[in-house]
Amino acid sequence: MTATHRGRVTIVDACTHRGRGGSPTAVLIGSHGLDDDARRAIVHEAGTSHAAFVDTDTATVRFFTTHGELANCGHGTIAAQAFLLHRSQAAECHGRQRTGGRAFDTTAVQRDGGIEVWFGQGLIELQGSVPAGLDEVLGALGIGPDAVADDDAPAVASPGTPRLLVPVNTTRILLTLQPDLPRLAAACRRHGYLGCFVYTTSPLRDRTVARMFAPAIGVGEDIVNANSTGCLSRGR
Repeated sequence: MTATHRGRVTIVDACTHRGRGGSPTAVLIGSHGLDDDARRAIVHEAGTSHAAFVDTDTATVRFFTTHGELANCGHGTIAAQAFLLHRSQAAECHGRQRTGGRAFDTTAVQRDGGIEVWFGQGLIELQGSVPAGLDEVLGALGIGPDAVADDDAPAVASPGTPRLLVPVNTTRILLTLQPDLPRLAAACRRHGYLGCFVYTTSPLRDRTVARMFAPAIGVGEDIVNANSTGCLSRGR
């Protein structure tokens, strides 16, 4: 975790790799009295894709983008719990977070390179049939069915909100994607998807690379999406 303060808002880089990168997430403690429009405005003013609003009295965390509230947010949870540990100046903290009608355990530990956070993602629903609107989404991504990996298949995964998982054949296809974001947003809204998690796996390196597009919730491309990563690991 790295953090930058802007007034009452702290910007936390969640899911860093060796202390670098990560997804900037706004964290605000004690947001009593704010309505949803004010929360959305704070996300806009912070210049982040997401914000976590923490009520320490009830251990409740709510997540917003500029478009509205999310049922849950993986990297937002990491950001919130990392900041709470940093704020407490403790070496380790075991807590319980309430988000989207669910309560789950959290652990945050101070490490040499930052703060490590663990939490229970909960049950993930996987739909094995051909996803609704698949051709429409592929078209919005700028690819056809021939780009989909031969040894894998698209699926819908939901840790609370459905998203489409799309495996592609090569890293080159993945890295050169230039989606039509308005078209993708419309397709995702039409079929009830939060977004589209496109990935490829290298059998030689045993490594998966992915990109998350979620224009339907106001996030053209997400830097990191922890919940979708969790969905992928459960689905493989």
